[in-house]
Amino acid sequence: MHKIDNEVMLKIEHIDVFHGTFQALWDVSIEVRKGEMLALIGANTSGKTTLLDTISGLLHPARGRIEFQGVDISRMDPYEIVSLGITQVPEGRCIFPEMTVIDNLVIGSYCGAARKRKDENLKKVFEHFPKLKERQKQVAKTLSGGEQQMLAIGRGLMSDPKLMLIDEMSLGLAPIVIDEIFKALKSIKEKGITILFVEQNVKRTLQEAERAYILENGRVALSGTTEELREEDKVKKAYFGVEVCET
Repeated sequence: MHKIDNEVMLKIEHIDVFHGTFQALWDVSIEVRKGEMLALIGANTSGKTTLLDTISGLLHPARGRIEFQGVDISRMDPYEIVSLGITQVPEGRCIFPEMTVIDNLVIGSYCGAARKRKDENLKKVFEHFPKLKERQKQVAKTLSGGEQQMLAIGRGLMSDPKLMLIDEMSLGLAPIVIDEIFKALKSIKEKGITILFVEQNVKRTLQEAERAYILENGRVALSGTTEELREEDKVKKAYFGVEVCET
């Protein structure tokens, strides 16, 4: 079993992020430890996707610093960040619908180091998602929603990542498919890949992740182990509909 260690892989310190003139993140600090499955929780417009996009280099912080394995990536372009070992699986999957499954996967291995390991990584993708192997010559748009999500995650794995950022992976999927995807993520984590994911299903998130950060209105409202957060009165009230008696 691959265990979490105390090494901080990704460190985000006091970042402010804007969309034009609108400030989306305020003084956000988080740490991602090597080997863990970490969750970001929050309502729509709380800043979760903005945070992932900032880590990926699609946005840059106006203030603060992002460091990945000792390297300042705050101002890097996305292709540079991918080459360091960070990949993002975006909300909505964003597969290439007219291309085959295999072509979608291969296009994920475009950066130098990943290109050399294309065959090895493809084998790993098929181990995690056997359905993709069965459907590798099928056009991507003909896959089910769950299979398309598997394809999006598989394409992310083709970049040979050390850290995967996964945004709203269970959106619109049946519970049985979500079970399958979480099982695959656990298997991916066991292979040594660190996972930071955004998920709407808070109850399920607090079962699957080891730690979580809760964002509210662009700020970190709470953080801790998922066991600790399950017992937080604020979490019970906001996400589980549990009325907390005040003494």
